[in-house]
Amino acid sequence: MSDSRHPGIAKSSGRLWLIALAMFGFGFAMVPFYDVFCEWTGLNGRTASGPVGEGVEYAVDAERLVTVEFIANINQNLPWDFRPEVARMQVHPGQAYTTRFYARNRDADAMIGHAVPSVTPGSAARHFQKTQCFCFTEQRFEAGEGRWMPVRFVIDPELPGKFEVVTLSYTFFDSGKAAPPKAKLEVLSDATQLND
Repeated sequence: MSDSRHPGIAKSSGRLWLIALAMFGFGFAMVPFYDVFCEWTGLNGRTASGPVGEGVEYAVDAERLVTVEFIANINQNLPWDFRPEVARMQVHPGQAYTTRFYARNRDADAMIGHAVPSVTPGSAARHFQKTQCFCFTEQRFEAGEGRWMPVRFVIDPELPGKFEVVTLSYTFFDSGKAAPPKAKLEVLSDATQLND
C-alpha cells in the first residue's frame, strides 16, 4: 500500500467515527423528544401528567354515549391489591364523571407506589382529560393499608365519532420502601427535671 492512500483512509475513518457519534447522540436525544411528542399528540396512549384546569368547560353532547373501560395492573412483585370500582361506564362527552380505584399494601412495611395511566386507543388519549387523579403524585401506603382513590375525568366532545369505547388503564409501580417517620425530638428546657 502506498503512502499516498493513508490520508484518504484516515479521512474516511474520521468520517465514520463522526457518523457513529452523531447516530449515538441522535438516539440518546430521541427519548425526551419522543416523550414530549407522545404527551402532545396522545400517541402511545399517554395522558397529561397533571390535571386539566377545573375551569375548563365543555359543551355536553347528550346525544352521544362513549363506553369507558377501567383496568388496574400492578408491576410484577409489587405486593399490592389494585382494582377499579367499576369495570366500565357509559359517559356523555363533555360531562365530568368520577370513579374510584382501590389499592391495598399487603406488605409488612410501608411502601410508596406510582400509578402510570394509559389510554387506548392511543389516538384517543388527548381527548381523555383528568381533573383529579391519584396518578398525579406518588402514593404512600402504610403496612396493610388500603384505600379508595378517586379519578375525575371528562371526555372531550372533540373525540372523533369512530371511538365508541375508550379504555383507561393504570399500572402501579413500586417506588420503594417508605422511610420510617422521623421521631420528634423533645427540647428540654433548663426547668425540665429528668428522673433517673
